[in-house]
Amino acid sequence: MRIFKFGGASVKDADGVKNVASVLEKVGHEDVLIVISAMGKTTNALEVVIKNYFEKSNEFNASLQEVRKYHNQILLELFEDEEHDVYFAVNSHFADLEYFLRSNKSPNYNFVYDQVISYGEIVSTTIVSHYFNEKGLKNNWIDVRNLIKTDATYRDANVDWEQTQKLISKGIKKKTLNITQGFIGSDENNFTTTLGREGSDYTAAIFAYCLSAESVTIWKDVPGVLNADPRYFENAVLLNQISYREAIELAFYGASVIHPKTLQPLQKKEIPLYVKSFINPLLPGTSVSKGEDLNPKTSCFIVKKNQLLISLSSIDFSFIMEENISEIFALLHKFKIKVSLIQNTAISFSICIEDKFGNFNDLKNILSKKFKVSYNENVSLYTIRHYTKEAAEIVEKDKTILVKQISRETMQVVTKE
Repeated sequence: MRIFKFGGASVKDADGVKNVASVLEKVGHEDVLIVISAMGKTTNALEVVIKNYFEKSNEFNASLQEVRKYHNQILLELFEDEEHDVYFAVNSHFADLEYFLRSNKSPNYNFVYDQVISYGEIVSTTIVSHYFNEKGLKNNWIDVRNLIKTDATYRDANVDWEQTQKLISKGIKKKTLNITQGFIGSDENNFTTTLGREGSDYTAAIFAYCLSAESVTIWKDVPGVLNADPRYFENAVLLNQISYREAIELAFYGASVIHPKTLQPLQKKEIPLYVKSFINPLLPGTSVSKGEDLNPKTSCFIVKKNQLLISLSSIDFSFIMEENISEIFALLHKFKIKVSLIQNTAISFSICIEDKFGNFNDLKNILSKKFKVSYNENVSLYTIRHYTKEAAEIVEKDKTILVKQISRETMQVVTKE
């Protein structure tokens, strides 16, 4: 089987959904499983709903109706018959969401987040599946929560591979077109979990691994993987080939095209990953597979914005030793804070972090009892793989350098702009 993943940008409106059908007609759709994300910016819109729900805001109902209205507009443009079954199916999903929000008693933000946010994917795939059936692309709609089982780490769940393998092996019809959701799964109590933001790529890799798929293709609005984000760098170059090892390095440092957890299951079975354009689907795109590290061989630039640079120093000028560092990392793990760069001297320890879950203040309060804590907010972390003098100059130009670190292949710079 081939696994295709279409992100939110590819189904952001009715024309996008029509284009996905066109892509399938061009590249074939037998023995294909499609993983689809929430439409457009639906995940962001549902995050606003969740925020308003917890804050008991007067805007709560309006924010929820905005999500309904957005999807209804897409429905009206795709289906001429307003009595079509798809309207009942979508209304039923929204009724389930509203029932949950009325009846929920849990104060756990992460739990509520996963139950609510998942409706973006459920509604999106319902619309696409009905549209495809209407256009003669007969398909099998699958609730991924019945197949991908995880632990109960809400918002960043870990896959139960053994159970997931059994369920996917039994639950997927081959020789047909299958449509399912990215990003979500369920725990042992059948509560919805999510695999981390941008986890739809990972979903595609999970299915590929469990089905020993021929390939995975991630369809995007770019021609493939570029060596730099064109929003921040001019003259970005298309990478034709990347090895698994190099792609994992790029993902680790924050390259946004490929989710960090996506590559490991694919590498285990040497399943190639293609990143292609849904605008020009017949172009070759980028291949991530066994082979040469990088073609063409060029510097790769990765930018992570809105980072925090924290510097800890000992209050009594004593050395920061292994026991201090292990204690710091235990706290970082406890508060789910990702570290992107580390630098230490005899009496100070600096880390560049991403505070995805908003736990920095709690961490700071604990650290302040033992260390002098200073920090810079909203810094940028630039990483250059295969750096050159010219590449370094591009990154450092007109910026204040707070930290700079160089190894054999990689240069990292924390800047305040």
